[in-house]
Parts: sequence; structure tokens; C-alpha cells
Amino acid sequence: MDSLKIGWREWVSLPDLGIPAIKAKIDTGAKTSTLHAQQIEVFQYNNRDFLRFNLQPIRRYPQLILNCQAPIFDQRFITDSGGHRELRYVIQALISIADRTWPIEITLTNRTSMQFRMLLGRSALQQGGLHIHPQNSYVCGKKTIKKYYSLPQ
Repeated sequence: MDSLKIGWREWVSLPDLGIPAIKAKIDTGAKTSTLHAQQIEVFQYNNRDFLRFNLQPIRRYPQLILNCQAPIFDQRFITDSGGHRELRYVIQALISIADRTWPIEITLTNRTSMQFRMLLGRSALQQGGLHIHPQNSYVCGKKTIKKYYSLPQ
């Protein structure tokens, strides 16, 4: 697989979760990717544990709330940059950047106070064959709120 050049922040989509556009910060200090999630609930479907959660994908538009769900893949203790340990749910979902799509693991946590709703960790970068150019932003193109206009209300 050829290497895909990306900047220190990129617009990505998570099609399995119904997220057409979300800004992600590239975080080589994090092993696993992280997604902003609120009101996380566990429920059963076909004898499997699933998560239901809300996501505000665009920080400047807090009124835009997506309802997402995914099977629980795992639970792990994650240590954040401040040294705090937190038990988080882990899901698997497809991520798309430019014309490339692949599955990644994502932990869920409340990132309301953070600038970026998603962090893209080392595992996802390696699996996707991504090459970071830290001096650049949005190398793969910019998306806008217009991506959300066609979603069912």
C-alpha cells in the first residue's frame, strides 16, 4: 500500500457510525484513536452488547447532535496526557481519509472541553499507511457543515 500524506489535522469520516465529516487531530503520542461521546448507554441486540451514544461532531455547531451505535469491542484503561487513568469502551469502525478506508479501534470519552472531537492514534496511522507532514493541515481536503445537510432529521 502506498503511503498517504496527511497533515497534523485532517477531516475524516466514520461511515459505520453515520459521521460524514469530523476534524481529527493526529496524535502520535496516543496508541488508540479517541472519539467524543456523551450519554453512553449499553444495550443488548441479538445477544450482543452494543453502545448507544451522542456525538456533537462540529464544535462550533453544538446543536448538531448525531445518535450513534456500535458493538462493544473491548474496555481498556487509558492514561490521558495529564496522567489520569480512565476505563473506556472501545469500538471498531471504518475510517475514511481522502480515498482510503480501513477499520480502526476507537475509545469513547467526553471531549467537550477539547478543541478536537477526535484524535487519530498511532495504530490507525500505521494501519492506514499514513505519513504525517506536521507543518501542513487538511492535506486531504476540507469538508464543511454542508456534509450534514443531507442527513435524515
